[in-house]
Amino acid sequence: MDYVSALVPPVVMAAFFIGLIRVIVKTQGGANKAKEDAAVDAALARAEGARGSSAGTDA
Repeated sequence: MDYVSALVPPVVMAAFFIGLIRVIVKTQGGANKAKEDAAVDAALARAEGARGSSAGTDA
């Protein structure tokens, strides 16, 4: 019976890992993809704008 108790945790962890990967793959794209892309683009634009304005004040 020791082999059963030794195998249960890795099997359970593997099942949860497979489920996590399936959820990640299923949630990629879809209806929210455009909204997520727009949010990332806006954050990058803010970061570049802040970096550009701080670089101009250094001189």
